[in-house]
Amino acid sequence: MVCPCGLLTQQEEPVPLKSISVTLSICEFVVGVSATLNYENEEKVPLEAFFIFPMDEDSAVYSFEAMVDGKKIMAELQDKMKAHANYEKAISQGHQAFLLEEDKCSRDVFCCNVGNLQPGSKVALTLKYVQELPLEADGALRYVLPAILNPRYQLSEWPEDSCLKMKTPILPLEDLPYTLSMAATISSQHGIQRIQCNCPLSPIEYLGDDKTSAQISLADGHKFDRDVELLIYYSKVHAPSVAVEMGKPTTKPDCLMGETCAMVSFYPNIPEAQPPITCGEFVFLMDRSGSMQGPMSKQDKSQLRIEAAKETLILLLKSLPIGCYFNVYGFGSYYEAFFQHSVKYTQRTMEEALRRVKLMRADLGGTEILTPLKNIYSRSSIPGHPLQLFVFTDGEVTDTFSVIKEVKSNGLMHRCFSFGIGEGASTSLIKGIARVAGGTSEFITGKERMQSKALRALKRSLQPVVEDVSLSWDLPPGLSAKMLSPEQTVIFRGQRLIIYAQLTGTMPPADATGEVCLQYTLQGKSYENKVTFSLQPKSDANLTIHRLAAKSFLQTKDMGFRETPASDKKDVLQVSIECGVISSHTAFIAINKDLDKPVQGPLVRRDIPRPILLGATSMMPCRPAHTKASSSCLPASRPMRSTSYYSSMSYQPNYYNPHRSTISKSLYSLVFGDNHLVQLISLQKADGSWDLNEGLAMVLGMSLEDILTALPIKNGDSSGWATVLAVLWLHTNGKDMKCEWELLERKAVAWIHIHAGSVMNVLMKAAIAFLQSSVDPAMFAL
Repeated sequence: MVCPCGLLTQQEEPVPLKSISVTLSICEFVVGVSATLNYENEEKVPLEAFFIFPMDEDSAVYSFEAMVDGKKIMAELQDKMKAHANYEKAISQGHQAFLLEEDKCSRDVFCCNVGNLQPGSKVALTLKYVQELPLEADGALRYVLPAILNPRYQLSEWPEDSCLKMKTPILPLEDLPYTLSMAATISSQHGIQRIQCNCPLSPIEYLGDDKTSAQISLADGHKFDRDVELLIYYSKVHAPSVAVEMGKPTTKPDCLMGETCAMVSFYPNIPEAQPPITCGEFVFLMDRSGSMQGPMSKQDKSQLRIEAAKETLILLLKSLPIGCYFNVYGFGSYYEAFFQHSVKYTQRTMEEALRRVKLMRADLGGTEILTPLKNIYSRSSIPGHPLQLFVFTDGEVTDTFSVIKEVKSNGLMHRCFSFGIGEGASTSLIKGIARVAGGTSEFITGKERMQSKALRALKRSLQPVVEDVSLSWDLPPGLSAKMLSPEQTVIFRGQRLIIYAQLTGTMPPADATGEVCLQYTLQGKSYENKVTFSLQPKSDANLTIHRLAAKSFLQTKDMGFRETPASDKKDVLQVSIECGVISSHTAFIAINKDLDKPVQGPLVRRDIPRPILLGATSMMPCRPAHTKASSSCLPASRPMRSTSYYSSMSYQPNYYNPHRSTISKSLYSLVFGDNHLVQLISLQKADGSWDLNEGLAMVLGMSLEDILTALPIKNGDSSGWATVLAVLWLHTNGKDMKCEWELLERKAVAWIHIHAGSVMNVLMKAAIAFLQSSVDPAMFAL
C-alpha cells in the first residue's frame, strides 16, 4: 500500500490548501483587506476542493481572482444560479473553474470551490473586501479577522444546498495543515496612540515621528484557535468628517459607481436625559444551549459562558426601574419562560426571577431561537410600556436570514439589543437582528466582560428616543445629494453615525466647499451637528466609499437567497452586479479555458478541514421522550422537561409562585463563592435599598452586631444605614466596575434621598468613618 504524500486529513486524504495570507490597509475607520488562499495539488489525480470560511457580515467583497501557474484570471460577478450553472458546465468540459459565494442561509459564511485542480498545479485565489470598523465604548476601533467557524445548530428543515451542510473534516488544532499570516498598515491623520491584539504580534513599527502610520504583522504560528482581533486607538476619533470619492467615468449612466460619492460620519453629542425612562417591557432571551457551557475564551481560568450570562442577568434585573415589566426566556432545543407573561417589576417578582437565574444551566440542547422569538412577538403589548428585547447567544444558528426576517417583521413594535458571546459567534445574526429592530449589537470575546456591555445597552434602552432625525445639505448651485443609506430613525448616545450619499450634477471648482447638518430633537429640545467639507473628490482605485455605500444599500434590501421579497430582489441584483459587491443572490466565477488540454476523467473531491475547538461543538436536539405538556408549561410545541436542575430536586412548574421561599443561604454561597460584588448586588431590593442582615455583614466583612452598634441614630431605620453602607462599599471596592453597577446605584441613592433624606448627611459621615473610606460624599448627590 502506497502512503499518500503531503498534508493529510484524519482520513489520510491530502489537503490542497497550504496557506492563507492576509494584508490589511486601515485608514481612519475603514479597512481594505486582501486575503489569498494558496492551493497545491500534490496528488496524481485532478481535484475539486471546497473551503468553507467565516467572514464578518459587514464585509463588502468586491474582487476575486485566480493566479494559476503564473497566469491571472479575474472573476466575474454573476447571478448566483447562472454562476453555478457556468461552473458546472466548465467543470464538465474539463476547464479549471473557481467559485466564491455567500452561503444561502447566513451572510457571514463563504464557500470557495476550486474545480479541476490538475496534478502538480499551484493556484492562488485572492479575494478583496472593504469594511467599516466599529467604534468601541473606550474609543477603540475594532477589526476582527474571523478564524473560527463554529458548527451551526442544524434545524430539521435545514436547506440541503447550504454550504454549512457539507461534512467538512475536523482536525485537532495542532494537526491543522495550513497556516495563517497577516500584515497590516494603519494610518490616521490624528495620530496613533496604541494598538492592541489578542494574538502575538511582531514589534509595532511606527513610520515617522508623528505616529500617523504604523505597520504590524501576526507572529508566526497562529493556530486558528481564536479570531484575530485588533483594537486601534487614535489620538482623536470623535471628530465629524466627510470624505468625497470620485466615481468611475466609464460606467453607464445612472449607475452608482459613475457618480461622486460622499461618506459622512457624525458623533452626535446627545446629552444624557434626566431623569431616565422608568417604563418599558424588558424581555431577556438567554441562550442555554450546550455550547454555552464552554469558556468565554481560551485564557486560563476563563469564566464559563453560562456563568457570565447568569451574572449579567442578575445585574440587569437589579438595574431595572420600579414600575416597568419584565420576563426572562431561556432557549435551546426548546424554551422556558420564567413567567407566563411579562410581570410588573416588584420585590416579589424580582426575587423569583433571581432564584431562577441562580439555578440556570446550559442544558437545553441546540440553538433554536426562532420559536421563542415568535412567542415573544405574539404576546399582547402592554400600553405605555414599549418592548425592549435583549438577546444573548453564542450565535451557533444556521438559518440566520429566517431569524432576521422574523425580527424585522416586528421591528416597529420593539427595539432589539443583541450580544454575541465567545469566539465564532455569527456576525450575521447578531448584527442583523439589532440593525432591523433599531438596537445595537455587541460582541464579547477574550477577557471582555459581558456584564459591562449588557449594562451599557440597558442604559441606552432607558434613554428617551431621539426623534425627528434629518440630514440637510448646503451645496453650490447645480449640485445635489441623493441619500444612499436608509433613513436614520434611531441614534444612541455615544454612537457613531455613518451615512452615504451620491453627489449628482456639476462639480464646482477645486476650492469649493459644502456643508451637511444633522438635526434631531430630544425631550422637545432641538439639536444639530454641522460639518463643512471640501467638494474636491479624491480618486481611489478600489472605489472604497462606493463599495461601502453599495453594501449599506444591500444590507437593507437583501434578506437572503430565499427570504428577499421579489420587489427587492431586482434592486439587489442590479446594485450587486453594477457595483461588483457580492450579495446572497450573486457569486464570483472565474474560468480558465487556456489549459494545454482539458482535464480528463472524474474529479476527486477534497474538503478543506476545520479545527476542532473546545466548547464549540454543535449540540443536537435533546428533546425528552415525553412531549405531553402540563397545564403549567408552555404550549404543546414545547415538551415538558424530563429532568430537574439537580437530581435531588423534583420537577417544578416554570412559572411564578408567590408562595416560594427565596434562595437558601447554602445555595447562595454555592452560586457566588467569594464574588462579594455579585453577593452585594444580589442582596439589593427592587426599590434600590438594602436590608441590614447577615448577608450584608458578610460582604462588609464585619459582624452584624458591630454594624448595628455603629448606627449613628438611636432607633433609626436600619435599611437607610444599610443602603448608605452598601453604596459606599461599591464606590470603595468596586470602582473599576462602576459601569456595571451604576444604574442600580442610582436607584439606591434616589431611595436614600426619599426615605432617609433628613438624616442622610449624618448616616453618610458615620458610614465613611465606620468603613474608613476616602470616598467623596458628593457621590450621594442626585
